[in-house]
Amino acid sequence: MATTVRLSPDVEKRLNFLAAQTGRSKAYYLRELIERHLEDLEDYYLAAAVLERVRKGEEEVMSAEDFWRGVDD
Repeated sequence: MATTVRLSPDVEKRLNFLAAQTGRSKAYYLRELIERHLEDLEDYYLAAAVLERVRKGEEEVMSAEDFWRGVDD
């Protein structure tokens, strides 16, 4: 799937330098970045969305006491 990404001139310069120095394509490094860090971004943004729902009272929250009471020993 083709995707267009706009990079700042500084980031593009760094990416061009890395690609030139290593003989790999810019696309290779962009794929590497996405594959290695997508899970971190998912964790962060999805957790932030849940936190916002908690703040709005839209998400059910369980106290630690209730949680531990339900844990079987």
